[in-house]
Amino acid sequence: MKLNRRVFVGTGMAAATSLSAPSVQAASHGKPKVVVVGGGAGGATAARYIAKDSAGEIDVTLIEPSRSYYTCFFSNLYIGGFRDLDSIAHSYGTLASDYGINVVHDWATGVDRDAKTVALAGGGSVPYDRLILSPGIDFVEGSVPGWDVSAQNAMPHAYKGGSQTELLKAQIMAMPEGGTYVMVAPPNPYRCPPGPYERVSMVAHVLKANNPTAKIIIADPKANFSKQGLFEEGWQKHYPGMITRIGPDFGGENVSVDPAAMTVDIDGEVVNADVVNVIPAQKAGLICEAAGLTDGNWAPVSGHTMQSRMDENIHILGDSTNQGDMPKSGFSANSQAKVAAMAVRGALTGSRVFPAKFSNTCWSLIDTDDGVKVGATYEATDEKIAKVDGFVSQTGEDAALRKATYEESIGWYQGITSDMFG
Repeated sequence: MKLNRRVFVGTGMAAATSLSAPSVQAASHGKPKVVVVGGGAGGATAARYIAKDSAGEIDVTLIEPSRSYYTCFFSNLYIGGFRDLDSIAHSYGTLASDYGINVVHDWATGVDRDAKTVALAGGGSVPYDRLILSPGIDFVEGSVPGWDVSAQNAMPHAYKGGSQTELLKAQIMAMPEGGTYVMVAPPNPYRCPPGPYERVSMVAHVLKANNPTAKIIIADPKANFSKQGLFEEGWQKHYPGMITRIGPDFGGENVSVDPAAMTVDIDGEVVNADVVNVIPAQKAGLICEAAGLTDGNWAPVSGHTMQSRMDENIHILGDSTNQGDMPKSGFSANSQAKVAAMAVRGALTGSRVFPAKFSNTCWSLIDTDDGVKVGATYEATDEKIAKVDGFVSQTGEDAALRKATYEESIGWYQGITSDMFG
């Protein structure tokens, strides 16, 4: 078959497990077929809602290479010592056993949009009537000169949950006394807008207890960032003198790194670092680009249904999308998944489809019991997902409110992971 924008076969990807094509293709038994690629907040939620609400009328296959999914949200709390790694790990067993979802632990390496099939690294392909893509993010090559994914062990990004998060924490704990941690922050748009700054807070929390003379430097290409006033107030209160942020006015957008030398060049000034956390510019997961569904970096979708604006048989969720006003967050992906699931059921079974509505909240922990949040509600228009109203924590809030906000986030985490995985 000719390789073109509709057909892509990935190279260099190891299958998580081998699975023959016949056993996958035989799973549908003539029912409408939905294939979901990506088992995170978007994909797992969509698969579960389609399976549970279709009463067995739709055959659902979830393709995800990892047998244990580590949430990116709350991974900063693992770095800060507020969670252990097992507490952010989740399995797909309940989706298979209780909801009848065919969970395929393999890489989805390509999409043939004409034949309506998804290729697997382990061989064969899976047919679909509707396809849902929720692959998360990939990184823009060359966005931080000197860094690519081959350098992620020396200078981890830790912006995908799991081993990278473990590595970054181990490096932080091994820093010499008085050492230097440098974060290269990403440009907009990117996954979890408050995420880098919550991470700085959690690194500072650990260093304050274990290495109080250590220094944190943030090289930031953005003039402003999410919850900036709240974070800066918290850093001054809890970690005075430890954190220095270098924004674009002072060279924060002119950064290169040397992983072999463990140095960061910030506008001509070379910093010797002990830990370098490089969070590059981001784009839609590779499979979206390979299938010809992006505008260059992100995948345009209709907010009414989360359908791709380039293929009505494909819905795209979460971090990969260009959808309008919603931030790229786990909460957003979960909210979008429910809209897509309803649209898919309606298209395949004739069930009722209600107008799309969305919500998002992003919590961040600055120090023990010092939690803050930002959020909004949204509605679909013909142009985009549009913000309706919003809220944000205020500077100067009392300790009881901040503790309640943190406890609220713990309840949300329990709720959303149950909503994703059953």
